[in-house]
Amino acid sequence: MLKFKRVTLFCGHYGSGKTNIAVNYAFWIKEAGFDVRVADMDIVNPYFRTKDSEKELSEKGIDLISPKYANSNVDLPALPQELYGLFQQKDKYAVLDIGGDDRGAYALGRFAPLILEENNFDCLFVANFFRPLTRTAQEAYEVMKEIEAAGGVPFTSIVNNSNLGEDTLPENVESTQGEALRLAELSALPLVMTTAKGSIAAQVNCDNVMPLTLQKKYY
Repeated sequence: MLKFKRVTLFCGHYGSGKTNIAVNYAFWIKEAGFDVRVADMDIVNPYFRTKDSEKELSEKGIDLISPKYANSNVDLPALPQELYGLFQQKDKYAVLDIGGDDRGAYALGRFAPLILEENNFDCLFVANFFRPLTRTAQEAYEVMKEIEAAGGVPFTSIVNNSNLGEDTLPENVESTQGEALRLAELSALPLVMTTAKGSIAAQVNCDNVMPLTLQKKYY
């Protein structure tokens, strides 16, 4: 189902669930037999970070690059120099978790020329239509364009990650497919996957349903 590009970026509104998807996506790449690294590029929101999944990533042999002060009481807007290695060492796949909204995407700007020059990337917009500022396709589309303008990397596809946390039922996910397809139409981009927590994924009646298997707070 998944066709991996060498660099995959996940962007979205705050609370969209992009961090969970980014880590799961790295798991899928690894399980397909490829070397992969994950980069946490969120310099805005210190509360939901790939750093929280460092143990799970390490157990699968996946390196994590994250800000020096992630998961501490110090939160400085600085990115590690190791990030440049993601674009220089082209024998490994890279998954990037980009900060929420346009403010978080600004950090991507310094790497955009390298990503565009290589031209072997996917940039996925993660939408949760249960979040206050992305309840409709039009609202989500406006967020998409803001992120795209700030980060300098065009989106290539859409992920529907609509959920209500641990209370999510299959019908909740299914009820948002209409908005996800409208967003795909507005943006002229494909809806490549609909995600759901592993316990209900098999019951969701949508195309390309991908199960998520991380900590509760990420759903």
